Amino acid sequence: MGKNCSKTHSALIIQEMWQTDGFIKNEVDVDEAIRRLETYLQTIPAQLQRFSGEELLNKPAPGKWSRKEIFGHLVDSAINNLKRFTEIQFLPQPYTVVSYQQNDLVAVNNYQKLPLDHLLKLWEVLNQHIVYVVKNIPPEKLEYPVDPQYENREMKTLGWIICDYVAHMEHHFKQVFG
Repeated sequence: MGKNCSKTHSALIIQEMWQTDGFIKNEVDVDEAIRRLETYLQTIPAQLQRFSGEELLNKPAPGKWSRKEIFGHLVDSAINNLKRFTEIQFLPQPYTVVSYQQNDLVAVNNYQKLPLDHLLKLWEVLNQHIVYVVKNIPPEKLEYPVDPQYENREMKTLGWIICDYVAHMEHHFKQVFG
C-alpha cells in the first residue's frame, strides 16, 4: 500500500467511490480506499472548522442529525469498524458483523455538546489507527469471508468491508458539506 496520499488532493474531494445507497458497488480497491482516507484526514478537519457554531448544531429536520452529530456517528463507525478490521483477521470465519445502535450512540455520547476540537481529534486519531491497521493486513487476509448480516445473505470480504467503510464515510461527507 502507498505510504502517502497524493499531493494533488489539497482540497476536499468527495467522489462517487463505488457507492450506491451508502455501500460500495464496484471493484474492491483497498489501496485506493486508504489513499482516500489519508486525504480526508489531511483535509476534512479544516473544512469542518469553516462552519459556524450555528451551522454545526443545526438539524435539517426533526429526527435528523446535525453536522456535529454526523461526525459523532463517524466516530462511532470508526470505533466499530476498527474492531471489525482487527477481529476478522483472527476470529473464526466467516466473521459475522454485529451491528450497533447508531442513534442511541449519537444520543448517549452527546456529540452535539462535545467541543469541535475534541470531536475532530477523536475522529482523526481513530482513522489514523485504521490506516495503520489496514496497511499491515497481509493481502491474503483481505479475502477472508465476512457475513455483513444483510437481508440477501450475500457474503463479502474483509477488503470489501474496508472499502465500504470509506464509502460510508463519503456518504456522510456529502450530507455535511453538501
